[in-house]
Amino acid sequence: MSKWSSAALLLTLAGLAGDAAAQTAGTCVPASERKGRTLGCYIIARQVIPELPRAPVYWYLDTYPDLKAAQAAKGPNGTVVESYGKIWVFTIATKGTRPATAARVAEIGPLPVVSAKEYVAAYTEGTYKPGNKSDIHHHPGAEAWHILEGEICVETPAGKKMQRVGDPHVIVPGGVPMQVTASGTQMRRAIVLVLQDASLPRSMPASDWKPKGLCQ
Repeated sequence: MSKWSSAALLLTLAGLAGDAAAQTAGTCVPASERKGRTLGCYIIARQVIPELPRAPVYWYLDTYPDLKAAQAAKGPNGTVVESYGKIWVFTIATKGTRPATAARVAEIGPLPVVSAKEYVAAYTEGTYKPGNKSDIHHHPGAEAWHILEGEICVETPAGKKMQRVGDPHVIVPGGVPMQVTASGTQMRRAIVLVLQDASLPRSMPASDWKPKGLCQ
């Protein structure tokens, strides 16, 4: 093989490795940076919420037949999102909130709320192969998962929690270090919320904690 062929091969392999890392790394990127990839974590919506109700709040996931119906039904603190082939309205609201025309998919909460002058509901979708792990990190607000396929194992200093389709929802309070693993044998597909302090980054490294490997 010529030196030029060898160099081309090395560049190709490096590109493939970089693409694989981008698809499976724990950092979430804006959906506009997906570039045709299927694996990875992508930020699909971000809604600023100036003030939350004093009563306990929940994350509601509802589906609609089309964008027009979703936009018409969206209430305060509601976000219209296209994800995994469906039209969704994600809403942060108090107990019992239910739009008249919605197909309710899930009610998740109550969510532990951090003290902040302003909030952001950051929504992501994540598709991972079994065994893929997130970075060791924490959020400036609660993180909650809605699993569409497969399962997750979340390790924190308190131990591990599992969530499969139809299981009670896992919620991790803000500031708690964690590592999330796509466990089981199926591809993991999930929609995720971080309800956070708007003045801080969505995710930060948790370098002062090391997992015990409970989710191996």
